[in-house]
Amino acid sequence: MEAMTEAVLAGAAGEELAALPLPAHYTAAHVRADDIGLFEGVADKDVRKSLRVGEVPMPEIAPDEVVVAVMASGINYNTVWSAIFEPVPTFAFLRHYARQDPWSARHDLPHHVLGSDAAGIVVRTGSGVRRWHPGDHVVVATAYVDAEEPATHGDGMLGSDQRAWGFETNFGGLAHYAVARASQLLPKAPHLTWEEAAVNPLCAATAYRMLVGDRGARIKQGDVVLIWGATGGLGVYAAQFVRNGGGIPVGVVSGPRKAEAARRLGCEVVIDRQEIGLGGDTPAEVVEAGKRLGRIIRSQVGEDPHVVFEHVGRATFGVSVFVVRRGGTVVTCGSSTGYRHEFDNRYLWMRLKRIIGSHGANLQEQWETNRLIGLGAIRTALSVTYPLAEVGEAARLVQANRHIGKVGVLCLADRPGLGVTDPALRERVGEREIAPLMHRD
Repeated sequence: MEAMTEAVLAGAAGEELAALPLPAHYTAAHVRADDIGLFEGVADKDVRKSLRVGEVPMPEIAPDEVVVAVMASGINYNTVWSAIFEPVPTFAFLRHYARQDPWSARHDLPHHVLGSDAAGIVVRTGSGVRRWHPGDHVVVATAYVDAEEPATHGDGMLGSDQRAWGFETNFGGLAHYAVARASQLLPKAPHLTWEEAAVNPLCAATAYRMLVGDRGARIKQGDVVLIWGATGGLGVYAAQFVRNGGGIPVGVVSGPRKAEAARRLGCEVVIDRQEIGLGGDTPAEVVEAGKRLGRIIRSQVGEDPHVVFEHVGRATFGVSVFVVRRGGTVVTCGSSTGYRHEFDNRYLWMRLKRIIGSHGANLQEQWETNRLIGLGAIRTALSVTYPLAEVGEAARLVQANRHIGKVGVLCLADRPGLGVTDPALRERVGEREIAPLMHRD
């Protein structure tokens, strides 16, 4: 074991970490450009065949960057997209980014280190970093923005050069070390373990912007909010934001196991997709499915939803537009079942509904979300962890939609349960409440 990793695992102080050399190579989950054609003509694009775990070179860091020793990370659906090289191989993102300047050129490599979530310890800071220091315990937010672009200062997500770290950039979080901009860092919640903290940034902040932030639906007390995929990575946080904000979360899930989890997370109404004729990725007949869904919701809460939390895409979007009430809002951040949506526009324009596109979260929204997590007001979506060596199995679980909540990946942490620095807060929140999906008995 090289000196830096040994010092990190021994709990060395920041001054010692700063004095040690970075390793020349490190272990990382990555895809290779040579494998881009791997799934041509293949029906089952199994991510276990394309995700590699092995040594990659440590890049030089820019003045505004940090190196984080990653204790734990998490699987997001963008890792699945990268691993199946769809909708386009992410090496295209890296090549495009590389044209900007010499620092950006580092990202254009024959390998792409993936991962858009991470929790760990800062071990090196660039010459321009002021607020963070070696030894700091952090989580890494996903939004990778250009501070010199004017739009970024109005809203980081509106900058034309905004990117998703570890998806549209290299050196992501599914690794022993990661390189991130200092503007991505947030203090790790001290009552959480590394793996509990690692899975939160992308999904929790995305849900916050969609529902709570002033650029999203801006839910209020009493709002009925329909949440597709209420036990998925996004839905778990959406249900909590709605419940905490005095709204009525209505969760749609697939199967009894997920229904039980949705109730545990606070959904007041839980609906199985089979009840409304949505059994797969193919869109149902919109009006009939929407009427069935609307009848169920009205029978349980007495009215139609004010807001629909939408990220499933092609299979559900038409129903979402139909079922939301007159003057209501559909807020969408993704399309896991397909990007081309069909809906009857009469139900949008004649009933004065709105569609809001939402993507990630800016740094202020990330901080607000992270504060709620640090207070214990938002629980982690972690349901299971895998070691980095088995990242292919972890990603396959998400690819096949066999998971609940978020799937964590242990990187430098050699076992679950490490990283808690405020055991008193952990005790007050309650071990079983911190990660409710880990305790399903």
